[in-house]
Amino acid sequence: MKRGARLVLLLAVVAAIVFTLASCAPGDAVESPGYVSGDGTVTIFTESDQPAPLVLTGTSFAGDPIDVADYRGQAVLVNTWYASCPPCRAEAPDLVAADARDDVQVVGVNGRDDAATAEAFDRTFDVQYPSIDDSNGEAVAALQGLVAVNAVPSSVILDGEGRIYARVIGRVEPSTLTSLLDDAVARTNGATSAADAGAGGYQTSPSSSTAQQQKAAK
Repeated sequence: MKRGARLVLLLAVVAAIVFTLASCAPGDAVESPGYVSGDGTVTIFTESDQPAPLVLTGTSFAGDPIDVADYRGQAVLVNTWYASCPPCRAEAPDLVAADARDDVQVVGVNGRDDAATAEAFDRTFDVQYPSIDDSNGEAVAALQGLVAVNAVPSSVILDGEGRIYARVIGRVEPSTLTSLLDDAVARTNGATSAADAGAGGYQTSPSSSTAQQQKAAK
């Protein structure tokens, strides 16, 4: 292969990689102030950090109304996604497993796909939980009113009172997801959660299972 041809091929590969990585961000960084890479960082909030419940309503791709207030008493996992996003597809089986719990309800938020694409994704991964058709951006705006959600996928976990317990920017690892949901359920049942036992919200790095807890600015 000639040098010029090799250079063209290399540039094409680099461009494809950049496009794939950018596809899971909400538009270009220039268009998304405060953009945060979806690296799996977890932020946990105390009850005093988030005293008011999240108000989140919308319509599913099947045309049914969705209101997270209907799931009071359960931990609720609100997950932003779209069908062609690789980490969204990778974590889908874990979300399906979480939704199978009696004490957890998963609600998706998808502002990019049409109904046919979203429903095909659901069939592929046997998704039974509803997703809000957020083509108007109102659901993400409701989330952003309380916490920053600057990458896709992102997950926001609510306790049984509808208050935000945790946020994960990027794909959430299965063991982390289980721990966060267990803790949100514990708070729902009146037990002291990990965040409430401390002095405030904190972040954990996804690079280590024994990551040091650090104060987090929301």
